[in-house]
Amino acid sequence: MALLGREFIAVPDDRKGQIVFKWPDITIRRYTRAIVNADEMAMFVNTGQVVQTLGPGRHQIDANELPGLGVIIDHVSGGNAYRAELYFVGTREYTGFKFGGRVDDVQDPRTGLVVTLRVFGDYALRVADPVRLVTNLTATVDVTDNERIAGWVSDQLLKVLRTHVTTQIIRNGWPILGLMAYSAEIEQNTIDAGNGQLAAYGIQLTRMGNFDINLSPEDEQQLKQLAKDTSYSQLAGGFQNYAAGEMALGAGQGLAKGGAGTEGAFLGAGFGLASAFGAQQAQAMQAQQAEAAQRAAAQYGVPYGQGGAPQGGAPQGGGPQGGTPQGGPPQGGPAQPAPQVPRTQQAAAGAVCASCQAANPAGAKFCMTCGQGLAPAIVHCTECGTELPGGARFCANCGTRVGG
Repeated sequence: MALLGREFIAVPDDRKGQIVFKWPDITIRRYTRAIVNADEMAMFVNTGQVVQTLGPGRHQIDANELPGLGVIIDHVSGGNAYRAELYFVGTREYTGFKFGGRVDDVQDPRTGLVVTLRVFGDYALRVADPVRLVTNLTATVDVTDNERIAGWVSDQLLKVLRTHVTTQIIRNGWPILGLMAYSAEIEQNTIDAGNGQLAAYGIQLTRMGNFDINLSPEDEQQLKQLAKDTSYSQLAGGFQNYAAGEMALGAGQGLAKGGAGTEGAFLGAGFGLASAFGAQQAQAMQAQQAEAAQRAAAQYGVPYGQGGAPQGGAPQGGGPQGGTPQGGPPQGGPAQPAPQVPRTQQAAAGAVCASCQAANPAGAKFCMTCGQGLAPAIVHCTECGTELPGGARFCANCGTRVGG
């Protein structure tokens, strides 16, 4: 009775979202009407072979109208039925399928760092050849879940991306951090290459969306930091200068916090960088000392030697006319001692260390070279106790001879 009661065959409303729908009965009454919607294609399959296809419209199931049905006549029913599998395949565009995962370990052309590249997004597909889809991919089963088809397509997409994205990065020298600037080109190349893989299965990619090429958070942070260090070291004229600046900046920030933040800054800079920074500071200090000594020597009229102290020799200006060269003793005679500079003039212009003879700027309390104290001894009058300036011979208060 069920065989005689069925007059129309169509995809139920609650199954219209399926890419492939299989009619549940394999015995179909003769003269039954098959309704194929505008975005569908129907086909009869017998022993794995497609014997008849039906385009959009209403079709009467009769061998006189559909010659391919002649081979599936059910002779047990006296020719009043056909025994075969009937499939409806949607030909419209199906959207919202997700894909994504790890692509490959790629070396960034700019920094040389090896990172793990990942790709995520979604895509849309359509069935370009229903016969190939059924015979080569889904086979004679009822595919109630589209993910069985889409999952396989997603795997093919990742396969294509592993080959083509890596090749494009190496060939074109694209920086990893700027790959999204080339997303349109990567998408189109992926669609073209993916359709080449899917053509044998009757599936076609139509478009992609939310295409995102990214890195793991750890790789992204490391790559950004390395790119920053590379750029800043180029601006600073070398990595050593940049590292020394970073150390000084970190120390300053730590001191601004009360000293609590200095430990990490100095440890991060490293002992080698700290030594380099200290050497630079020592060189700057030596240059300042040498400059001060030269100024003091020039003020006293004494030549300045390589050791940082005045040299012995004749006063600047040379010897008598027709005599010795400038700065040297007369020929054939002993070397002349350098003129003595009065202590009052030394005290006014700057003190000369009694220990190492190094010149120091005015107002210095300790020698910049050896650390010896430079403050002169205070002299008092033995008669009235009045404090006397350096070089005084008599007391200005009572007239008593100094040291008398």
